[in-house]
Amino acid sequence: MKGITDEPQYSVSLLEGGTALCDVIDNHIYEQTLSEKNAFFVADLGVLMRQHVRWQTHMVQIRPYYAVRCNSSPAVIEVLAALGTGFICTNKSELELVQSHGIASEDIIYSGFCKQVSQIKYAAKNGIDLLVCDNEVELRKISRCHPNAKLLLQVSTEASGQDDEMSMTFGCSLKDCRHLLEKAKEFGVQVVGVRSHVSSACEDDQMYVHAISDARCVFDMGEEIGFDMNILDIGGGFSASKTQLELINKAVMSLVDLYFPPSTGVSIIAEHGSFFVSSAFTLAVNVISKEAVARAHDDPSPNDEPEFQYHMNEGVYGSFASKLSETMITAPSVYRQKPSLDAPVFSSSLWGPSGDDLDQVVEHCLLPELNIGDWLTFTQAGAYSMGHPLCAATDSPPPPVYYVISSRDWFEMQDIGVTHEATLKNFSLVPYFLNSCHTVAGLSVPA
Repeated sequence: MKGITDEPQYSVSLLEGGTALCDVIDNHIYEQTLSEKNAFFVADLGVLMRQHVRWQTHMVQIRPYYAVRCNSSPAVIEVLAALGTGFICTNKSELELVQSHGIASEDIIYSGFCKQVSQIKYAAKNGIDLLVCDNEVELRKISRCHPNAKLLLQVSTEASGQDDEMSMTFGCSLKDCRHLLEKAKEFGVQVVGVRSHVSSACEDDQMYVHAISDARCVFDMGEEIGFDMNILDIGGGFSASKTQLELINKAVMSLVDLYFPPSTGVSIIAEHGSFFVSSAFTLAVNVISKEAVARAHDDPSPNDEPEFQYHMNEGVYGSFASKLSETMITAPSVYRQKPSLDAPVFSSSLWGPSGDDLDQVVEHCLLPELNIGDWLTFTQAGAYSMGHPLCAATDSPPPPVYYVISSRDWFEMQDIGVTHEATLKNFSLVPYFLNSCHTVAGLSVPA
């Protein structure tokens, strides 16, 4: 069975009986070991469904919108569309991808911060009216190229600048909102709501409290100027943690009910990326080079063992691109090596294949001594890992993706209204069988 990433038809292995995700990884590592030893992803689509259920359990009043740039895998788009999420796109390619899956234009938000005129015109031509705007330059472009646009005014949350420098870059300040609203009125462009910029690394539930309070102020300004505003986007920053969702629910929902009760007719939405896809993807990479180096003088280790540098066939110019934005990559697991209390481990660093000084994936971790040809697996690999190579030195295509779903998750998806024939038309479900040596995929059969 091939891993298919870009074709309109893709296979999804249906795991039945005792077959587990690790069996699928075992099989593909075995196949790659016999051939080119290329990196690959295994994606468990059942995780998307379980995350959707988790969100509905804790935040049922808030509709999720998926940030396509986080992971544009077509199977992810199709499953999330079937589950009823909206989509946030930052460029024409993402808009085209989402529309190719039959997503209604009213379920799409075009959020690029510096939009090309040609792409604004594309949105106008295709009926994508919800656009994000946070400055007068963008407002003027939109008024010329998409006069029927419905704007979400992006507002920076006052508290977000204290610990997150990136948050100061996006969104207009609360004091500048009136000026933009007045300009929008002057240009004849509708403003229908507010989008709060909350950092993707947000861990403070009070950030959402500030965002909702600020949004209420902007709604009041808009109503004074004559706009009928009915959408509140509380932003992103949601982890997969049940505890975080419970904290946010406790902090946010009472304020939502106070400032935006159902009687106002305001739709509340939130943005998700990593929340849905991070834990759904596992990346398997191969060790292609090994070097023993002297320890740093400040290394606190009590012994004189060398440190090992390992190069892998994926790096920051490929599947670990998120490292370039300071995202920490967690240490991997060594394939087929069970941890032992008395097994020696060594200070190790993991690098990509380019030879570039920036191509360091993991600065420090403790691993048993590895050999060239060994395999490492990275969990939590679904966010910002699916793009094309960013460096000419990496001439290999992106790793293939092998999609799976357990029969239990598949039946649960059907129970909540997701059917193969009606909403997952590009899926080819393939029963996955185990033999005495390795797992092998069966022939495609109807669900």
